[in-house]
Amino acid sequence: MEQGEVLPRLREATPVGGRGGRRLDPEVWQPRWMALEYTGVRVRNLPRAIRFFTEGLGLKVGPSGRMAAGGLWQELHDPETKAILELNFYPGDPPYRVGDELDHLGFRVTDLDAVVERLITLGARVEIPPFEEGEMRLVFLSDPDGLWVELYERRPGEEPPTSRPGN
Repeated sequence: MEQGEVLPRLREATPVGGRGGRRLDPEVWQPRWMALEYTGVRVRNLPRAIRFFTEGLGLKVGPSGRMAAGGLWQELHDPETKAILELNFYPGDPPYRVGDELDHLGFRVTDLDAVVERLITLGARVEIPPFEEGEMRLVFLSDPDGLWVELYERRPGEEPPTSRPGN
């Protein structure tokens, strides 16, 4: 879809009341086969970041774990909006550089292969090919501007990979 094609669809969306006033009804314009579940950010000091976001901004500590590649993750939850911020700490390699704070956006999908194929036709590039971790299938892509996107499939009733303790 071209940039100009988005605006007419958004204009046709039905505004509904929300916490901050009017917002677009997601049933009108958001695809049902995908959901933005969390935002992952890189941090240099995990305990310091947890303190900043919990004591400073009121987020609540959620599950945490170790990535298969060796890094650590910690979920923080907004008690009002239910938004999830995933703090990612990668010891040593790759080194942290200013500008690397946004690690990736995590999307839960129902058909990983179909979504990957569609995103590739829209300019995405596979950065880490599909793999399995536990009972999940994951893939990492970059969008046309280089922003990393994680797609993952889970079985109904399973928690997201960032919510499973002990990984």
